[in-house]
This record gives sequence, C-alpha cells and structure tokens, in this order.
Amino acid sequence: MIRKPVRAGSFYPAQPDHLRGEVNGYLKKEMIKRDALGLIVPHAGYMYSGGVAGAVYSSILPSETFIILCPNHTGQGKPFSIMNSRIWQTPLGDVPIDFELANKLSFASKYIQIDHVAHLYEHSIEVQLPFLQVLFENFQIIPLCMGHSHPSVYKEIGVEIANCIKLSQKKITIIASSDMSHEGQLDENSLEKYLKYHDQLAIDAILELNEEELIRQVEGLNITMCGYAPAVAMLTATKQLGAKSAELIKYATSWDVTHDYNYVVGYAGIVVT
Repeated sequence: MIRKPVRAGSFYPAQPDHLRGEVNGYLKKEMIKRDALGLIVPHAGYMYSGGVAGAVYSSILPSETFIILCPNHTGQGKPFSIMNSRIWQTPLGDVPIDFELANKLSFASKYIQIDHVAHLYEHSIEVQLPFLQVLFENFQIIPLCMGHSHPSVYKEIGVEIANCIKLSQKKITIIASSDMSHEGQLDENSLEKYLKYHDQLAIDAILELNEEELIRQVEGLNITMCGYAPAVAMLTATKQLGAKSAELIKYATSWDVTHDYNYVVGYAGIVVT
C-alpha cells in the first residue's frame, strides 16, 4: 500500500516546485548542525509553524531512519499504530518505510500494532516529510501514531523504542511531532500569562529531559499539547540512549501570523542531543 498525501494543497503546497521553494524559505543555513537523538517539531500548516520546523530541521545532521511519533487527531485505528507498508508519498516523491525495523518494534512491543487506518488521514507525520526530503537523501521513516493512555504506557513505549534502536546498527533520530497549547478566546494578557506561560512550563520540563515533570505539568494544568504522548516517549527513549541535553531552537504562536486572539496555538522546536 502507498500512503498518499492528504494535506497537500492545504497545510502545504501541492505543486512540487512551490513546495520545495517554500520549505527552502523556512530553512536556516546559519544554524549549527547537531547529531540529534530526538526532536520536538510542530505540525501545523506551514504558514503558521513552518518557521519553527525549518529552524529545527536546519539544526540537525542526517540520519538513516527517522522514527516519527505523532498524536492521533482522528481517533481512527489502533491505539498505538505502526504503518509498515513500503511507501509514503508527498509531492516531492516517495519516502520509504524502514520495514524491517518497524516490524521488529511491533513484535517487541506490548502496545504497538501494525495498522494503516490510524495513518490514512493523520497529518502530523505527513507535514514533516517535505522538510526531510529537501534536506536529506536516502533516509527511511517509521511512522508511529499514538493514542490516549496512561502516561506510564508512553514511557514503556519509549523504553521499547530505545531497546530496538540499541540493537540496530543504524543512525536513528526520534521525532515527536507536536504542537503546544491550543487555546481560544484570549487577549493580550492571557496570551502571555496563560498560553505562553503553560507552554514555557512544558518546554522547561523537556529541556531538563524530565518526562515526569512534563507529565506533572501537562496532567496537572491540562496543558493542551497535542503531541504530549510522543514527547514523553521520545524523552524516555533518548535518555535510555544517553541523551545529555536539549535546546529550544525556536518558539512561536499562530498569533504571530494571524493576530487573532480567538484561537491561538503555540509551536516549539527542540533538539535533544
């Protein structure tokens, strides 16, 4: 099965030349390249979060495989779903799935199942791929869609991912696809003291490589970070793999583009090394 793009023409341009040009416009040639174990990258329409995503991807060296963890916005499919079909398509061409490692991870996990339904209309992996395609060659992906469960499950999945990576000879980076807070009916004061304040608490926990603190803040304050599960799994996995530090590359909000307080989303780009 070929997974066709479902957000081309809405979240990002459908025309290959236009898409490549837009992605290049978000990339930052001056960024220092890091050997990344993990990333937090947003997944909104490019006009909103492309600048943050471009800055993050400009900051990393290539990997052979990118394990991309995303939330399940649609509610479809299995709770924790790997798609192991051979190809994901974007307007820039085909992206192969690391079939062997995807199957090993599903076999080794108590929770992850092979399932394509969760991925059919889920945008939060798809929008990452054009950035990888413009920057890198000869890479593969493992798409893993994560539904809702107890935070301990997210951590267990992180350990399972790390164990599979330890057994592999490949250079692998784990991407947690996530936007930050989603809030409506704000004003200038509440944007700063509520949305950005909540985002900073979550970001601080990630920068401390402290998944327990991230869980405490998100659960305790009801922070509306959609990729919370992927972030916890990524942090757990990268710490198992020897992560020592994390850096906030860029933060922005949709208000920066729209100046609309009726609905605002935060975007953070973070590199774990």
